[in-house]
Amino acid sequence: MTAVQPKPTAHSVGETFDSLSPATDEVVGTYPVHSKEDVRAAIARAKDAAEWWAGLGYDGRAERLRRWKGVITRRLPQLCQVVRDETGKPIADAQLESVLAIEHIAWAGKHARKILGKQRRAAGLMMSNQAATVEYQPLGVVGVIGPWNYPVFTPLGSIAYALAAGNTVVFKPSEYTPGVGKWLVDAFNEVVPEWPVLQLITGFGETGAALVTGGVDKIAFTGSTGTGKKIMAAAAETLTPVIIEAGGKDAVLVDADADLEAAADATVWGAFSNSGQTCIGVERVYVHERVHDEFVAKVVEKSKDVRAGSDAAAQYGPVTMPSQLSVIKRHIADAIERGGKALVGGVDAVGDRYVQPTVLVDVPEDSVAVQEETFGPTVTIAKVRDMDEAVEKANDTKYGLGSTVFSKSRGLELAGRLRTGMTSINAPLSFAGIASLPFGGVGDSGFGRIHGPEGLREFARPKAVARQRFTAPIVLTSFSRKEKTDALVAKLITVLHGKR
Repeated sequence: MTAVQPKPTAHSVGETFDSLSPATDEVVGTYPVHSKEDVRAAIARAKDAAEWWAGLGYDGRAERLRRWKGVITRRLPQLCQVVRDETGKPIADAQLESVLAIEHIAWAGKHARKILGKQRRAAGLMMSNQAATVEYQPLGVVGVIGPWNYPVFTPLGSIAYALAAGNTVVFKPSEYTPGVGKWLVDAFNEVVPEWPVLQLITGFGETGAALVTGGVDKIAFTGSTGTGKKIMAAAAETLTPVIIEAGGKDAVLVDADADLEAAADATVWGAFSNSGQTCIGVERVYVHERVHDEFVAKVVEKSKDVRAGSDAAAQYGPVTMPSQLSVIKRHIADAIERGGKALVGGVDAVGDRYVQPTVLVDVPEDSVAVQEETFGPTVTIAKVRDMDEAVEKANDTKYGLGSTVFSKSRGLELAGRLRTGMTSINAPLSFAGIASLPFGGVGDSGFGRIHGPEGLREFARPKAVARQRFTAPIVLTSFSRKEKTDALVAKLITVLHGKR
């Protein structure tokens, strides 16, 4: 988001709003506020285009997706500059998220046929005269509502998979990053000029609400839990299915045998990169008492070299959404007032645009800094007697998105016990970069999955077909069925399934 809330302005052909640089408040673009009527018209166009796009088949769509990722790749510096202009993040971070997004476009196009194409299923002995198949058909039109913190990687995790599955897409980016959304859609339309397969709508909450209720076949939303609940309520009126990827309060577990250098480095990067504005970022750390002090010392030392700013040497940029500054400050203040200590940073680390790194220890588990999503460059570190206590505390949250475990001997075991949609072992957030792995959470972190086979299936409906190959000697689905037939069926089912 930007340092100043985008404001709508009068325009000769309707309302517009400015996208502003969060570092300077400079206007970097002006975009229309699309009305309810505009959104419905876009959805109607998408419905008209859906049959053509689905008709290209897996190979035809894969070819267009390959060309799209080629355009993005060749113009990567240009895209990264747009991301920096609208979010303030360093060019290198903009490139990282864009590179990961390109990988996802490639994976979705390449694997859609294998995952969604027709598959044979066993019919079973009782129905052995039948041939059983299942295939996944496109839903039609998918509405995607994207976030501002990763304006390339996150929405493309839905858009690319929805397109590969044969759907058309109407995309509403955040009002803080409309320029990134427009860049991506314009690039796609260069390689798919025939029909409006991927369309852009811009505006505020009203525009997003119009998309939810406008007649799309599914909504994929990334954002806050509160907004996700409102979208679900609105979508329920028309039984429109939704995917919700909401917030997180992700934890890192550091066992006694962990590589402390790697764990500390992962904690610092996971907590502070992108100014902490990462749904799967590190917000809590639970460390075995035997290595706690050494680990904390390493985190403190590494944190001293990390700085927010707009210059080329800064590791991360401004807090994009102005209202989040007060949230971050409140969390830090509450932690300190309740006995916590700021070993790096503190309340004074929160400025009017930038928040410098803050490392908190001895923070009570029921404080807002531990229980609520901070979404800023802060981290709490707690000492635990063993990993059983670490798992218990890590799971004591309404969220359940990502998590990380550092342990040489118990990584898989501990990962399996964490109530999260994803866990990385001995590396930070690696699950997000693996295109074949599903991405999503539980609890207040949402439901449904993007990425991987599960992500492709989210944007398709399963179609089951049973085809009779020959007439069965025993006809069960007829009023002409005889009593002896029923007796034979009872005897057969007893032989098949009645053993103790």
